[in-house]
Amino acid sequence: MRRHLRHLKSLGLALAGLVAFGAGAAMAQAAAPHTLLGVDCNAPPLWHCPDTECQAAVVTQEGAQTELKTRRPFFLDCPKDYRPGEKVNVLLSLHGAGSYGNWQRNYFPAMDVKDKYRLVIITPNSPTRVWSEADDEYLHNLVDLVVASVGKENVEHFILAGHSQGGLTSNRIICTDYFKDKVDVRISLSGGRVGPSTPAGRGFGAGGVPVYKTGGPPPPPTPPRAFPPAPPGPPGGACDYSFIFSNGEYETIPAATSPLADKFGCAARVQLPDVIDPKAGYVWDATRQDPGTDGWGHAPKSGRALVYNFPGCKDGRVVADVVKLQKGHTEGYEPNVTDAIIGMAVKAKGGKIAKGSWTPPAPPPAPRSPFG
Repeated sequence: MRRHLRHLKSLGLALAGLVAFGAGAAMAQAAAPHTLLGVDCNAPPLWHCPDTECQAAVVTQEGAQTELKTRRPFFLDCPKDYRPGEKVNVLLSLHGAGSYGNWQRNYFPAMDVKDKYRLVIITPNSPTRVWSEADDEYLHNLVDLVVASVGKENVEHFILAGHSQGGLTSNRIICTDYFKDKVDVRISLSGGRVGPSTPAGRGFGAGGVPVYKTGGPPPPPTPPRAFPPAPPGPPGGACDYSFIFSNGEYETIPAATSPLADKFGCAARVQLPDVIDPKAGYVWDATRQDPGTDGWGHAPKSGRALVYNFPGCKDGRVVADVVKLQKGHTEGYEPNVTDAIIGMAVKAKGGKIAKGSWTPPAPPPAPRSPFG
């Protein structure tokens, strides 16, 4: 009899455990709407730089997520209180040559406005720290994975951004077979303007190897950067997209004309109100300051940006230029100018992925309970 009672007691405890497990699973399911591909959208962004003195151990991080086909890391940021089926804007943000994914996240901190603009941000890494055709499959896989997870019908804008060589890479890939029916807006962050610009003549590059490493005198200033020649075909490539160009005043000065503005029948360029940023950006290139150049960039500081727009573009396109005054190539973007650039991007014509014929692969199946 006692043995029977002990058995019943044990069975009761086991059933209670199963009930508790079921309650825990239900609670986990309730929390699931605020996660995307394992990322807690309500948690603070991982490895976010502080307002000052962002350490190298932070900016060199490559991401906590893994793209399973290539086994390569990436960052994924998603908006607070994200729920499956809600409308979002997807941003693919490419770092520059010699850089890292987390430097890019903090250089152009779109993650700070992800809640306001319902951004899902993909920040990948090149293992060679320079983008090439060898990375294209990885980028395709990341876009396929994220779009399949949020649902292509829920992507209002797909935005392709890149800094420096990442910007030049966006120019290379945007009209390829894979991306031409996906990208609504391209953001070039010191990555080459579609159309003429004038070098500022304030020096570009690092000024050579730092003096403390050579023991010698400072090297002569580096001449202005020369961008590779534009690919054959129409300016900007043989596909349509909105284009926002931005760089520092000490790099190049964009012309008042644009072949893309001409293509979309925009009116003459007008100047919008300046964007004032009392707060500085998060990152800079601290390794290239002995000597540095104005064109390459110094420590981050508060700023003012000039904003130019070509109004009245047909079909809802946006063509714009943003010039950060007294800045060069590597000072991180300040919060208000980041907000202004993303704000222009999400006002542009969108819906390529949602309206197109492209069918993303099915998302990976949800993990099954061991209890069926």
